[in-house]
Amino acid sequence: MPGPKPLDPSSSPRALLGAELRHRREQAGLTQDELGLRLFVSGSFIGQLEAGTRRMVPEYARLTDDILGTDGFFLRNCKAATKSKYPDHFAEAAEAEAIAQTIKEYAPLLIPGLLQTEAYARAVFRAYQPTAMEETIDELVAARLDRARLLAHPTTPLLWAVLDEAVLRRKVGGAGVMAEALGHIAALMRRHRVIAQVLPFEAGAHAALHGALKLMTFSDAPPLAYVDGLGTGRLLDDPATLARHELTYDLLLASALSPEASLALIESAAEAYVHDL
Repeated sequence: MPGPKPLDPSSSPRALLGAELRHRREQAGLTQDELGLRLFVSGSFIGQLEAGTRRMVPEYARLTDDILGTDGFFLRNCKAATKSKYPDHFAEAAEAEAIAQTIKEYAPLLIPGLLQTEAYARAVFRAYQPTAMEETIDELVAARLDRARLLAHPTTPLLWAVLDEAVLRRKVGGAGVMAEALGHIAALMRRHRVIAQVLPFEAGAHAALHGALKLMTFSDAPPLAYVDGLGTGRLLDDPATLARHELTYDLLLASALSPEASLALIESAAEAYVHDL
């Protein structure tokens, strides 16, 4: 079985902490499970910290320094690793997304952030914050578009999205914005850069009526799931919970239209918005 992938400590503060944590843990003769037991977390969580897919917070940094005898190193350095341009409830998920190998997402109401156009993202953020200064909205939009640059790579990550039909029908920003936004998704599908399937209204009740879901896998760390609500979000790594969410996603795929039929519906909806201008 191959060993852990070497980390480049210079690539980010989190990579530095991850590389140092792995080094200090192994130096102390502890497995990931053994260190996790002392920190009251799972061994897989320790693996995610070492791989840089999870961020170290002061609570864990303080305990880690005590357990490994690192003289405050992790507590001193974790602040730099937790700085983010994303909202607190989403920051860790966005950072994990940036190094994911696969991303599978169910979107019940809005086009997923990685697939949004600038105009669509601006309309969404303005709806969230109707009285915000334009500079604030500009910063939020820029951060979202920066996330979407992941798709500039020709193959990685693999993005597979299930879009509820409501995503196509909700006129976010007006007909012109919707025509452009759906056309953008269709273009990515036609270039074989993303897989997208539409969950039609006629499917009725389905396995994800509770809300949005994102599943991520990594080359050198355990998988993660992200679930969110109004101003809240949770990153999950419990194997049983992940298995349940994987089943949920599989059930969604079973109820969704095929990629070919989904592309036809997305392009038809985009054309209808063009005629609505």
